[in-house]
Amino acid sequence: MNKGSQKIAISVYGARNTGYSKSFDVLEQAEHLGKVIAEHDCIVTIPATTGFPFWVAKGAHKSGTQVIGFSPAVSETEHSEVYNLPTQYMDMLIYSGFGFAGSDLLLSRSSDAIIFGYGGLETVHEFWVAFQENKPIGILKGEWETDEILFSLLRGHESTFDHSRIIFDNDPNRLVEQLIKKAKEHKAAVHHIEKK
Repeated sequence: MNKGSQKIAISVYGARNTGYSKSFDVLEQAEHLGKVIAEHDCIVTIPATTGFPFWVAKGAHKSGTQVIGFSPAVSETEHSEVYNLPTQYMDMLIYSGFGFAGSDLLLSRSSDAIIFGYGGLETVHEFWVAFQENKPIGILKGEWETDEILFSLLRGHESTFDHSRIIFDNDPNRLVEQLIKKAKEHKAAVHHIEKK
């Protein structure tokens, strides 16, 4: 397949536990985000877990796009019985065997762009891993504090990183469109360097 014709893979991170007062609204937004990514003909990659990523997978899968989950487990048995994680709405599961931290690294490296939605404590680690991988990052603003927390982590460090690759937006469609554009530019730049 020609590199220019490959689909963009967008990974989505978010809290595994969405049990708070606005949880139903959060899950609806996650499902809608998955649908939006599918409508843009992208592959969805997620941590193969519960909560926000699971509902993104549900929206994407029902809209007909390919969903690939990255599991912390070494096998399907460990995934289901030890970690107690779902397998629904994923067309393919990659069993990393490296725990959550290791599977986060593999997921980030396997994606062309990364989106963060409503997050939990683990989201700060996931964001740092994605940031280190130098991929285009989209942060979905919403009725949660995740975007504010991630923004505060970046404040004061604008001179040490390319802030143009990090997009904050409350419109999923606009966010995905901007990320696809940046992902294509990033892939083209990497391909140009590899050809030298």
